[in-house]
This record gives sequence, C-alpha cells and structure tokens, in this order.
Amino acid sequence: MPSTQYFRQAGSDPHRGAGPDDQAYPGSGLGLPATGRGSLAPWSRRLGALLIDWAASMVVAISVFGVGVIRDQGWRAWMTMVVFLVERAFLTALTSGSFGQLLSHVAVVRLDLATPVQTAGSAAPAGSAAPVRPIGWWRSVVRAGLKCIVIPAVIIGADRRGLDDLMLGTVVVNRR
Repeated sequence: MPSTQYFRQAGSDPHRGAGPDDQAYPGSGLGLPATGRGSLAPWSRRLGALLIDWAASMVVAISVFGVGVIRDQGWRAWMTMVVFLVERAFLTALTSGSFGQLLSHVAVVRLDLATPVQTAGSAAPAGSAAPVRPIGWWRSVVRAGLKCIVIPAVIIGADRRGLDDLMLGTVVVNRR
C-alpha cells in the first residue's frame, strides 16, 4: 500500500541532494512552475506594483487629508503610510493582491507546507504548482506592516522571497 508523505514539492524529498535531473530555476524548490501562472513573479512586476500602490496611496491621502501629507511634519505626514498599509492589508486579504499587484498581474499566496503527496507513482509532475491558499487576514495585516517597516522586505532569501514572505510562508506569483 503506498504511503503518503508530506513534502513541499510534489514528488520530492527535502533530504535528497540536488541531482542532474533536478531543474534549477527560481521557485523550483517551492514546487512552483518555471513559467506562466503560479510561477514566481519577476522583480519588474513586483517593483511596478509597489510604485503603483504608493502613488495610489498618495493620491487617496492627499484627497482625504489635503496637501499637508506632503508638506506637514505632524500626523498628516504619516497618512500616506496609513493609507498604504490599509490598502495593502485589505486588498491582499480579499483578492490575494494589492491594487498595484492586481494591475501588475501578480498575487500573494500562501505555501501549503503540509501538502499530502503520494510517493508511489501518483505524484504530481515535476514543475507543477503546489497547492496554494489565500493568505488570510492576519498574514495580510502583518505582511503589510512589515512592508511599511521596509527592512524585512529588502532582505531577500532564496527564491526571490523577502524576509517577510519567509516568516509568513507566502510567495508572490504570476496571476497569468
């Protein structure tokens, strides 16, 4: 009777070394496809999404709180950051992406680290996407807060994942 093991990538053993048959592309260690939907999002789209989010947050903050968000040193100076945090947390929890990420066609998804995989013959093909789940409210709020702190987002680990993504078990992937 085949046994069921729990591994990140379909059909792989995390204790096995990299062999000549293993594919070496960003996201392969996470069980993500090399290209297309579900593959790791490129830096250009991620940076573009961040710039769109910040610009949209500035427009909303200026229209709600006035031009003081640009010139003042008091509480109004923080309103762009507050709008940015709320927008990213709310939309990421609801749609798996902020306003800029939706326009850039990328999504933030949770890696399911305990995905049951058949080890005897019926495993998913190599390079197929591992099952993902929406990240939920608490991960969305924490992730948005960590983006506002900046440092966790710029410390990059394996597979193009920032420290915030590594801490929360999330990854930014292509929507199409």
